[in-house]
Parts: sequence; C-alpha cells; structure tokens
Amino acid sequence: MGKASRKKRQAGGTQAQGSARPAPFVSRPFEGLADESEWVAMREILPAASAPVTLAVPEGTTVSGREVPAGEHEVTLVTVLPAAMPAIHRENGEVLVALQSRTSSGDASRDIVAAALTALAADPGTSVNSVRPATTDTPRLQDVLVEGQQLAVEVHDDFGFWLGEDASEEMTAALEQMNESAVPMARVEGVPTAFWCHMSGRSYIRWILDEDEDTALQALARLQAAHEHTLGEGTDLIGAFRACGVLVPVLEVPADSAAEDHAEALTALQERYAAALGQEAALTEPERRARNALVSRQVTLR
Repeated sequence: MGKASRKKRQAGGTQAQGSARPAPFVSRPFEGLADESEWVAMREILPAASAPVTLAVPEGTTVSGREVPAGEHEVTLVTVLPAAMPAIHRENGEVLVALQSRTSSGDASRDIVAAALTALAADPGTSVNSVRPATTDTPRLQDVLVEGQQLAVEVHDDFGFWLGEDASEEMTAALEQMNESAVPMARVEGVPTAFWCHMSGRSYIRWILDEDEDTALQALARLQAAHEHTLGEGTDLIGAFRACGVLVPVLEVPADSAAEDHAEALTALQERYAAALGQEAALTEPERRARNALVSRQVTLR
C-alpha cells in the first residue's frame, strides 16, 4: 500500500473512531425529564415495575448496520427481563426494554435508548441478548422521548409482565424462580415517589427526592438536627442511597406495618423537608454534625 493510501486509510479510521467515542459519564442521567424520581425508582429501587413511553425515532437512524423504523414507537419500560436481557421484540410487535440490564456506558439515559433502538431494529420474536455500548452518537432519552409525557409507573407483585403469547419454557421457568425471591414493594401515596418494602422480617420506606444530592442532604441535616426527620415513634432514618445523582433516604418502620399506614406521616415529613429546602442560612454546628452522620450512612448504588 502506498504512503498516500495509508494516510487516507488512517484518516478515515480516526474519523470513524472519533464519531463513535464512548458515552461520557453522567452522574444525574435523568435530569430534565418529567418525573425524574420515577425514572430513578425504575432504574435502581423497584424490583418489578413497568411503564409505557413513546419514542420518536428520526429518519436514517441505524443500529449495528440495521435501520430503525422512523416515527413514533410505543415501548414498554420494565425493571428487569429474564437472564438480564436488555430488551425483547415480541412476535406481536411489542417492545420491552429493561432499565436494570447489564449494559452500562456511564450514561443510563443513552443505555436505555441504545437498547430500545436495538430492539426496534430487530425482527419480531427476537430476544436482544446484548447491546453495543452507547457512544456520543447515541441519542439520550431527553432527545427521543415524545414531549410532555408523564412516566406512569405500575408496581407489580411479581414478574408476570415478562410473559407474552410467545413465552418460552425458559422464560416461564425464570419467572417462577424470580417470583420466589421477589421483595414485596408498594407505593406510599401522598408524596411523589416513595415505596414501602419488606425484607428479612423488617419493613422500610425508600423515599426518592427530586433535588441534587447535596441540596437534599443539607435539608435532611436541618430536619435531623431539629429531630423532625422521622415518621414518628417507632420509625427511624437509618441512612440513604445515592442513586443517579439524587438521594434516597431509607426509613425503618414497624415490621408489621403496611404502605398505607405511613401516607399521612410521610406527607407531613415531605412538607417539613420542603420548608427546610427553603432555608438559606448556613448550617449550624448541630446541623453540620447531622449532615456528617448522614454522609457516613450513605450507600452508592451502582
């Protein structure tokens, strides 16, 4: 190969790689979406849930050399699928996309779109077992979600939403196994995004906040210093998860209680939290100690 040909080939290779750089890390991938806390719940908190969305695919979109049909497409988001598959394109045309799959580029927003586009490009009856890592060319949810949508999350008691008319014996067997290990969860009404769960004989409420981690942490510290951070007697704020750039306080509640038992108290806590968010004064010494104590009990998901 001549020198000029080699230079041309190298230049072409560099351009191709440059246009497909790995997706950059995004600490708060669902920021800007309506119902951000609901997206975080689907991605990190809920074991079994689903939500329909509509994606608008531009003309000329391709995935792995296959063209994705342009236009608006109904897609069902789910928490997980059998064998941790990223997506399924059922025989009847329905597309299911898992938010808790193994695919991870550092930007969950792009990962979800990559799985959805791969499934839409696949033939009906196809299980998508892998998805190429998202790149800077992969659209984000913020780019392809039809504007004005609300994320209507339905929490399920089991993983029966897996099964369609074309369910295989393997999927049915996987469903039975997953149902045996499913953690019971239920929504606590009265606040935007909170879920009761029962694990190992103990009950908890996971409360997903809409603000960035630092802002939420400061408000919680003010509440704890004022002893206004629980749901009342018999409950305790035992720590918090850090998930997708937001904070998820975890409150332990009586083991024999149910989700509906805490709706009124959690609504009141939400109001105290909102008031704490509005305070602009610097943290006092007791509030700084409370913040440090909360930081020491944080767990980062993923």
